[in-house]
Amino acid sequence: MGFERLIFVSGQGATDPATGKLAGPDVETQTEQCLENLRAILQAAGSDLQHVLRCGVFLLDMAEFQQMNGTYARVFGQHRPARTTIQAAGLPGEGLRVEIDCIAYVP
Repeated sequence: MGFERLIFVSGQGATDPATGKLAGPDVETQTEQCLENLRAILQAAGSDLQHVLRCGVFLLDMAEFQQMNGTYARVFGQHRPARTTIQAAGLPGEGLRVEIDCIAYVP
């Protein structure tokens, strides 16, 4: 959904669109797939990850924060959007460990 130059992307899980299956069992692989799913949506809307203003990260287990954060930092590189990370009581989909949403802009 967009508003003027803003793009609001709903939470994305770690489903690989090529296979329709969960990208992997670990939080690192799932975080990378979540961000790739966000990237695809943003690019379709004329934006990309470097234009993300804010992310919401929902972890099944906050003990996996460091692993998620390492992948998140690697994918975003020097760009550091504002972020909130919380532990969720449950996520939609068996085996899902992380879900990420974002707000970005179209340059």
